[in-house]
Amino acid sequence: MTFQYKQVFVEDAATIAGPYEAEGPLKIYFDKTFENLYHGEKTWETAEVKVLEDSIKTLLEKTNHQKEDIDLIVSGDLLNQITSSCYSAEKFAFPFLGIYSACATSIEGMIIGSSLIDGGKVSNVIAATSSHNMSSEKQFRNPTEYGAPKPKTATFTATGGASILLTNENTGIKVESSTIGRVIDYEQTDPFHMGAVMAPAAADTIYRHLTNLNRTPDYYDLILTGDLGAYGKEILIDFMKSEYQMDIKNNYNDCGTMLYDLEKQKEVQAGGSGPVCSALVNYSLILQMLKKKKIKKVLLVATGALFSPTFVYQHENILSIAHAISLEVIK
Repeated sequence: MTFQYKQVFVEDAATIAGPYEAEGPLKIYFDKTFENLYHGEKTWETAEVKVLEDSIKTLLEKTNHQKEDIDLIVSGDLLNQITSSCYSAEKFAFPFLGIYSACATSIEGMIIGSSLIDGGKVSNVIAATSSHNMSSEKQFRNPTEYGAPKPKTATFTATGGASILLTNENTGIKVESSTIGRVIDYEQTDPFHMGAVMAPAAADTIYRHLTNLNRTPDYYDLILTGDLGAYGKEILIDFMKSEYQMDIKNNYNDCGTMLYDLEKQKEVQAGGSGPVCSALVNYSLILQMLKKKKIKKVLLVATGALFSPTFVYQHENILSIAHAISLEVIK
């Protein structure tokens, strides 16, 4: 399902990044960074709540908006019952929609917000997300205390909070279209190879987005996936060419490989993951490139693995999804 929008724009965004992200190549583009995974809190989970809250506060400050100006916040994260989003939203008393698409959550939030604005129901929507390396790893994989080694295909859950403000006022950066993803089962079962799990979903969404709008990959200056990592990135390039006869190599990149220096930061292995991974890249570097007109058309494709540890232990397939949204400079 693909939509085109008439009157939806990006006003600004805010990114708060953790210590590993601050060591990466995008540090100068983040609004704030912090040095310790506890971020002054007693637990990793409350640290994640705090960093998401910080991103929303920073966004309001950057845009000179008061709480009363915001009609709705749409937010999600990886923790059970999307706890980080719920506890953060309580601090602001915005009308709140909690969502979950795993690592594809940021774009799902933008699609929901854009659709409500374009339909004339609201004027200003914040779409937000967060993740935390330790809280997510504790919940989804081996307890972190085990210190179990991981294969080279494993990705590294990013730590941070990111928020973007969508509006019906013309800012020059338009939310042009979106494609809602489908749940894909490519019969993958390895929780340490999320790139292989999610690449088919990314391919499906990119293909449907382009064909629904009668476009070719070179319509966009840049196509960005969420967090396939180094191995998933190559899988997607090959998959698009073999399955759909589309060559995306020349204008494609993956946020999971951009957030960190994969040569120096060996602990991140194949690259970044988590809902905030793509949001930290898209809402900082990519938004700045659009503002400076270094790129004018970009397709953002966030990818998510829809699984629980329980199903993995029961040897069920890991499902995936990808949502896409396009941004265009119009002045």
